[in-house]
Amino acid sequence: MKKAPLKDVSKLLRYYILKMTTAAGSGHATSSLSAVELMATLCFGGTFRYDPQNPNLETNDRLIFSKGHASPLLYALYTVAGAVNEADLTTYRMLGSPLEGHPTPNFEFCEAATGSLGQGLSIGFGMALAARLDKLPYRTFVLLGDSEMSEGSVWEAIQLASHYRLDNLIGIIDVNRLGQRGETMYGHNLDAYATRIRAFGWETIQVDGHNLEEIARALTKIGVAKEKPLMIIAKTVKGKGVSFLEDQDGWHGKALDPHDFERALKELEPLERSIRAAFAPPPPNEPELKKRGTKRIEFDFSKPAATREAYGVALVALARGEDNLVVLDAEVSNSTYAQMFQKQYPEKFFEMYIAEQNMVGAAVGLARRGKLPFVSTFAAFFTRAADQIRMSAYSNANVKFIGSHCGVSIGEDGPSQMGLEDISLFRSVFGSVVLYPADARATYALIHAAAAFKGIVYLRTTRAKTPALYGADEEFVIGGSKTVRGSHHDRYTIVTAGITLFEALEAADELKKQGVFVRVIDAYSVKPLDERTLINAARETRAIVTVEDHYASGGLGEAVSAALSKMRIPIERLAVTRAPRSGAQSELLDYEEISKSAIIKAVLELEK
Repeated sequence: MKKAPLKDVSKLLRYYILKMTTAAGSGHATSSLSAVELMATLCFGGTFRYDPQNPNLETNDRLIFSKGHASPLLYALYTVAGAVNEADLTTYRMLGSPLEGHPTPNFEFCEAATGSLGQGLSIGFGMALAARLDKLPYRTFVLLGDSEMSEGSVWEAIQLASHYRLDNLIGIIDVNRLGQRGETMYGHNLDAYATRIRAFGWETIQVDGHNLEEIARALTKIGVAKEKPLMIIAKTVKGKGVSFLEDQDGWHGKALDPHDFERALKELEPLERSIRAAFAPPPPNEPELKKRGTKRIEFDFSKPAATREAYGVALVALARGEDNLVVLDAEVSNSTYAQMFQKQYPEKFFEMYIAEQNMVGAAVGLARRGKLPFVSTFAAFFTRAADQIRMSAYSNANVKFIGSHCGVSIGEDGPSQMGLEDISLFRSVFGSVVLYPADARATYALIHAAAAFKGIVYLRTTRAKTPALYGADEEFVIGGSKTVRGSHHDRYTIVTAGITLFEALEAADELKKQGVFVRVIDAYSVKPLDERTLINAARETRAIVTVEDHYASGGLGEAVSAALSKMRIPIERLAVTRAPRSGAQSELLDYEEISKSAIIKAVLELEK
């Protein structure tokens, strides 16, 4: 294949961008046009090493469009490379087309779902960590927009990438001055970006983002500054290449109509539409033989223990047979018990500090490079990363989230530390699994079940020690439950999970003394629920009482109500309904009316 001049390649990229957005009648044409020379030089100037015939090759360089609205440019690049048929560009943004409005892995060359701004650098950070861990030679490139540089998650990634000295991570900022509604915070002041980024320990280079020679020289600096990530800061023009679009406000997210498309094409002439360009070949790799761990932690499951402690024990056990297991924690590993894994496998543990958004993004990057990330922090703090968690599902990320210190049962620390929205958050994530074990044995088993499941799993752990409830012969499966009290005399069913299961068991024993028999179901799998067991309970008893240490909205009670919506059975839902306070665990369970006494009261009210 004759090597096409980058100037001609840039024209063809612009043509494809305009062609697909005009055909779609929508899309971010001007935001794509500004980064054309940057990406043309990177991809076809000998820097980016990639085999489009083998996109999963472990030595391929990785390219992430954090600036996901520039998807027309991404698709145009692979069209020029011959990996996408030009005719397919007219399906851009159509239902069923892999060429979506913002990139997702439905496009086989896309690394992760982006477009919710501020997330791509964290994902790239995770991929760079994976390369470091596996001693692979690939580099990760991330295209950023200047608007998203206001996102705190970007700066979380910048500081952590410097901390981990990732000289295999390269960011490129397309500073085109204009955001969606006008000028960005710093406009074309490249020094403002460079000063801040250098302060975090990065190497920075400023370039004219439309000067092919300058860009090429900047790319030769990759890896020169050892143990420092590199940020290329490029001054560009939004809408570059089409005179009536250049540096004009009001064109963000708008496509040209057919008449203006023809006007634009005249400015691109002469245009050689038959040229193709190639990526540089990826480097070879000599894979190292991986050694499985053999370390053990002795643990007595017959004694009371916190489920969070069982999480740490399970991680160490998992690592003995799972080479790709990695653990990320947000500076609370001595509370989540992830420190057990850290002590045994320090090379596979990544301290993410108090930067939860970057932690989740990094986990996505690690997962997309074949790792099995377990991510832990206090349940309440996952809400800070709700957008990253939501987007991880669209990246088909195989990530396990572990939230400790859930509910009012944590006690005196008070509401700032209490996870009371976490079940709702994770239940709403597409394709997710939500687990809430009550004792150490169940936790240990469900951590293993989570590891075997491909996709997003959230598991809640409890701060306080809980009694040993289950024996070694008990099996726990996703979508299952345990009926821990039951008889043919049951008049009511209590459905609960986690800490309130023990309140329910005490309530059942007390009610039995009063001649009222109740069934108690441990719904440890909140999503998916064991609907068959619930339906049988609804048929065999008079009413259902749900109990949970979580807000009523989006929690277990709502899940049970939805599962039984077609059945005529009363459902009484006990949940956290008052603004929580500091106090002892028993006081707070009483205060929120989710304790033994509240359960007894609810059942006796149904008896009237």
